[in-house]
Amino acid sequence: MGKVDALLFSSDDRAEAGRVSIIAFAIRIFSALIAFVSQVLLARWMGAFEYGIFVLVWVTMIILGNLSCLGFHTSVIRFIPEYRERGELDELRGVMLASRLIVLVASTVIAAVSAGLILLFADRIESYYVVPFLIGIFCLPMIALSDVVQGISRANAWAISALSPTYIVRPVLIISFMAGALALGYEPSARTALIAAVAATYATTLWQLATVTTRADRGIAKGKRAIDLRGWIMVSLPIFLIEGFAFMLTNADVLMVGVFLSPHDVAIYYAMAKTLALVHFVSFAVKAGAAARYAQFTHGGEREKLGGFARETVNWTFWPSLAMGLFVLAIGQPILALFGPGFEAGYPYLFLLVAGVVARSTVGPAESLLTMSGNQNVCAAIYGLTLAFNVGLNVLLIPQLGLWGAAFATSLSMMFEAAALALTTWRRLGIVMFIFAPRLVREPS
Repeated sequence: MGKVDALLFSSDDRAEAGRVSIIAFAIRIFSALIAFVSQVLLARWMGAFEYGIFVLVWVTMIILGNLSCLGFHTSVIRFIPEYRERGELDELRGVMLASRLIVLVASTVIAAVSAGLILLFADRIESYYVVPFLIGIFCLPMIALSDVVQGISRANAWAISALSPTYIVRPVLIISFMAGALALGYEPSARTALIAAVAATYATTLWQLATVTTRADRGIAKGKRAIDLRGWIMVSLPIFLIEGFAFMLTNADVLMVGVFLSPHDVAIYYAMAKTLALVHFVSFAVKAGAAARYAQFTHGGEREKLGGFARETVNWTFWPSLAMGLFVLAIGQPILALFGPGFEAGYPYLFLLVAGVVARSTVGPAESLLTMSGNQNVCAAIYGLTLAFNVGLNVLLIPQLGLWGAAFATSLSMMFEAAALALTTWRRLGIVMFIFAPRLVREPS
């Protein structure tokens, strides 16, 4: 009971990070439920084929939006605590404004180029994908801007404002707009669903931008802004590679299934992915609370605190992930059946995917520890290798084994990623980030 009281009411850094993780965990539980219900409704309204088209386009837009941030959505989580700790308010004001402007410009350019490429190569793309992709591209700038504003909120430990817009408000609006469109007599198609998603994304992001910007400005005295564009880019670009590779790893299986198989197969695989999200959100929640603390302990020179806290975050990640994995396997078949006829065919693949997620959780948020401690370059290399490994396995296995090939490729890639991160964290920082290893800390090499 004393530990619970300390976590809930203490003002130290560990307790604050724990509270942020608990809030993030609660939001992700609620958001996973909302996302699941919304995807079930979309699948039932549209049918597997149209739903598969919507899924492939939407996942692609989420990936491109994340990449359009150029790493700034994560680097601000490092810069904001660092500048605040050092009292460098000019730099703090500068990075908060510049990060939003850079991301908005970059994402707009990427959206325009993407639309041009789709139109240029329309004759080489399946006809049922062309218009949906053009619709989806409209929301790229808002997806990217939402990600960087979320990063600013996470850097300030504002868990609710960081997570609720993207993971609660946006999916609720998507399903509400879609329901309204169907009530007005519009066709239950991927195009209608994507128009609803674009409208929901704009509404959510603009509201998020206004509220977070106002709150952030109140917390910093007015003054001039210092711009260290070169320094910010030098840190952000390796993070861009890390986050890009990591995000691609999370979604590469869906994209590769879309490349080799039909929209119907994409729909079944994505239904499995949404069911698996019940396990994935544990690591996300811990990462949301831990990243800023890693940066603070590192730049504050508190090596012992960093090592102890890092090991705690491994426990926070693994045991809940294991419990949620077993829970998903216990109820997976009836859950998949909710998506509609034929979706329960994806249940056997869940065993492989859950094994991969649980294996990845054995090292906790090791990638955040490396990134926030200045080891972003080697972390980027790890994710690059893992992504190449994943794509290679998908290309090799999906044509031969279908959805089994995608599941094998994803699970093996997560195991490879966990092993590489654990080894690198030990060699670079002298911290053991593996749940079953002894609590060793040594001087980094």
